[in-house]
Amino acid sequence: MLILIIDINLFYYNTCDIMFNNNKILVVIPARGGSKGIPRKNIRLLADKPLISYAINIAKSSQYVDDVVVSTEDSEIALIAEKFGASIIRRSPDLAGDKIPLDPVIFDATVQKEKQAFDEYDIVITLQPTSPLLKTETLDKAIEKFESFEIDTVISVVDDRHLSWGVNEEDNSYHPLYSERLNRQYLPKQFRETGGFFATRRSFLTPNSRLGNNVDLVEISHEESIDIGSYEDWWVADHYLNKKRIAIVVNADNEIGTGHIYRCISIASKLLSDDVLFLLDEKHQLGIDIVNSFNYPYKLYDDEDDLFKLLEKYNPQIVVNDILDTSKEYVSHQKELGYFVINFEDLGTGSEEADIVFDALYEHDGGFGNIFTGHKYYILKDEFYFQPTKIVTPEVDNVLLTFGGTDPNNLTEKVLESILNSGYAGRINVVLGLGYPNKSELMEKYEFNSNVQIYANVNNISDFMLKADIIFTSAGRTMYEICSVGTPCICICQNGREQTHSFGTHKYGFINMGLGENISNEDITNQFNIVWQDHELRQNMSNIMKNVDLKHGFENIWSVVEERYWARRFEEEH
Repeated sequence: MLILIIDINLFYYNTCDIMFNNNKILVVIPARGGSKGIPRKNIRLLADKPLISYAINIAKSSQYVDDVVVSTEDSEIALIAEKFGASIIRRSPDLAGDKIPLDPVIFDATVQKEKQAFDEYDIVITLQPTSPLLKTETLDKAIEKFESFEIDTVISVVDDRHLSWGVNEEDNSYHPLYSERLNRQYLPKQFRETGGFFATRRSFLTPNSRLGNNVDLVEISHEESIDIGSYEDWWVADHYLNKKRIAIVVNADNEIGTGHIYRCISIASKLLSDDVLFLLDEKHQLGIDIVNSFNYPYKLYDDEDDLFKLLEKYNPQIVVNDILDTSKEYVSHQKELGYFVINFEDLGTGSEEADIVFDALYEHDGGFGNIFTGHKYYILKDEFYFQPTKIVTPEVDNVLLTFGGTDPNNLTEKVLESILNSGYAGRINVVLGLGYPNKSELMEKYEFNSNVQIYANVNNISDFMLKADIIFTSAGRTMYEICSVGTPCICICQNGREQTHSFGTHKYGFINMGLGENISNEDITNQFNIVWQDHELRQNMSNIMKNVDLKHGFENIWSVVEERYWARRFEEEH
């Protein structure tokens, strides 16, 4: 008996599904030729395709739509619409005027199409050509609402809540249309029709109305809700359609430091027209903490296989690898998946396979024509773009020690002790990075020295650099930030790799003492005394730095990316 009941239920649901799938669905796209806001907008090219083609493709990609027609009085619109697979309903001039509402237009198109097909439709959907960002899955979601026989009409809407005001026309006074002033997200929802789609049962379609008795709404995103009525709307839609998905693979820990991740955050901050997703190794908590503090979206991976699963799910057009040396197999796999691959500071075999390699730190050959090196490809943090440059005075009242995010060799304390042994009596500011170990021990050791002030995790390092008269740092990316400010600087290398960084030299205004482990405290004291007591030397160092242009790094990088990315896309399409 139990089996019989289950069979009856299955029969019932299958029957409902068949009834729903048997709904005959017509999409009508109204497109007259006399648009005024943007002349001929329905056939203008938006992201290289006629505007009307988007609505046609949205409808034809639906799993439920049976027929797609374009109602127009314009022969050119009709010709283009047919090329994209729509049927044409010729609209009479009487229905093509500026003041004609859509109801009679949609009714006319439906009646004509039914006569041609010798059939009737169950659901008629108005799809506006001015909503090119609507997704087919959103349209299908609206159609599925009609599974309920209680629903007569489904309309696309967007959440448009605001603190609104009304006007009393009798005395021209104003009054609030809200009961309590709240932040927007806490106001009650208020929906605005988007014009994206208006779906209704055929029985409610008349020359004067498309609205049934029971209405349901489909809330869509602000992106999908864009309704092109002005050139500003067109510009926004064009940017959305050309938006790229960019995956950034980067990490930070005590070994590799934090410079890679801050560079990628600087890049992400300038990619306002694209979607950016950080992919971070779950074992590198420092990098996770930094990205999280900037509120960028990120996903964690466990190993390389897990990383590639995330990439395939996100399906980016561009992958940025800022993880130092990569293997040929790693980058080749990304290329096989169709990604445009950009690597930073990659001296591994993967650099041969990448579309582009940028390296601001190392001067090396151009590989296969894909390597771009030198300081012009360095990206400053945002705070340095509006910081003035240093005026070098004869006095040295302020010395800054900043050895990056982690300082694995504790050069901070080595240099601090060396300066204190020099007899210098001015202020010494020490800025510790996010990953510096044993912060509390260092602070306790020097807490009673009135000349030494220790700071941790500052957000305004550019201010410290500008106030300093001499800076000690490692030969990493911090050199570029110091150079942009123009404060005289002495570099000490953390490791052999930093010794190959070509920027930290006299050519760009720096004194580079070499590898820290090979330098004694006495060496540091002597070098400090030379710079401290020579005003002309410090002036010359600063002037050289100020002649280096470091404020166009992102523009230089992205102009290369855009040129090569679109060239590759063109090759693939032709």
